[in-house]
Amino acid sequence: MVTTNIKPTMKYVVNLLKGLMIAVVVICISFFMVTQLFNTTEKEEPVVIDDRPSAEEFIGEIAETARNLGANNDLYASVMIAQAILESESGQSGLGSAPNYNLFGMKGSYQNNSVKLETSEDDGSGNLSTIMADFRKYPSYEASMQDYVKLMRNGVSWNKEFYAGVFKSNTKSYSDATKFLTGSYATDSKYNEKLNSLIAQYDLQQYDSPVKNKKTITVTDGDSIVDIAEVYNVNVTSIKQWNQLRSDRLEAGMQLNIYHY
Repeated sequence: MVTTNIKPTMKYVVNLLKGLMIAVVVICISFFMVTQLFNTTEKEEPVVIDDRPSAEEFIGEIAETARNLGANNDLYASVMIAQAILESESGQSGLGSAPNYNLFGMKGSYQNNSVKLETSEDDGSGNLSTIMADFRKYPSYEASMQDYVKLMRNGVSWNKEFYAGVFKSNTKSYSDATKFLTGSYATDSKYNEKLNSLIAQYDLQQYDSPVKNKKTITVTDGDSIVDIAEVYNVNVTSIKQWNQLRSDRLEAGMQLNIYHY
């Protein structure tokens, strides 16, 4: 009788232990999954909306001033705008934004106003060093652009023709002007490559010519900026510049300016 009673008891204990182990495993897995769920929720970061002006908005703000100044002073507006984009980070740098409005990194003072900032200098071989320097402080972008044109046209104190190599009349294309500026205006050994890239990217050469035709259209429901660009045979970036758009989004009823050169 003793032997008969022990075997079922041992089997019962073994099954009980197996059941407990399974229960523990299930509980551990469940706890891990719940913990991961809460951890994932905690790690989720809020969506950050970039409300800074786009490069196209900045170009749209200065383009017509550049076109007029270029046309009246034998200069390439495309080069002027590209320099402004590069030197001021599309108007977003500490020097290029308010209250300094220095679009071209011009040193010195303007009407006795200046600001001291750090700047990187290239020794001509691609080696950079950081120095402190005084930069001109302007009341507006237009004042900065007019001062830039004055420098290009009047040169420097020891050579009035110092920047004659950027004049339209002395060059075949804007690329000749950007090449001349490399080493003369900026110490960056790749200055012309950067300017040429910006001119191509944003179709800035359009501002070297007068506007032949301008029309205003109304966006209808379902229109996209890509569709409109195709219909009028213009670039998307140009539409954004002409209308100072921050994104590609359009809404029905919007008025858009379209230019042809």
